[in-house]
Amino acid sequence: RDNISAHFTASAWVVNKDRTKVLVAYHNLYDSWAWLGGHADGEKDLLKVAIKEVKEESGLTNVKSISEEIYSLEILAVAGHYKKGEYVPSHLHLNLTYLLEADDSEPLKIKPDENSQVGWFTPEGAIEASKEEWFKENIYSKLNEKLSQLR
Repeated sequence: RDNISAHFTASAWVVNKDRTKVLVAYHNLYDSWAWLGGHADGEKDLLKVAIKEVKEESGLTNVKSISEEIYSLEILAVAGHYKKGEYVPSHLHLNLTYLLEADDSEPLKIKPDENSQVGWFTPEGAIEASKEEWFKENIYSKLNEKLSQLR
């Protein structure tokens, strides 16, 4: 995060075992349902970052990768915003997305400093729940299209 132009991040499209549900969180900063993930903060293993972030943001303990392959690659523009009272200027997120699996019967827990809800949706419902049109059209629909090819 020390680089003011771009940050390495990792995200996850978390699905249940039978691939009928996707886990998303209601992110306070974006005021929208969205995928889970976060900054690498120096960690070079971005799959490890994605798994760690899912666990932190959802309270899940049993999270595994379906594949170590990169599921999707994005370069995302982040608008300037305030976080913990400090201004963060606009920058890019150089993001790798991984397809992860978790048990949809395991209890969920919010991370109050980041989200206010965590829940399982159908893949289509996860897209509908989001308020971020660009993500819905360009990211989440792409992730679901890839998911439909795995079912």
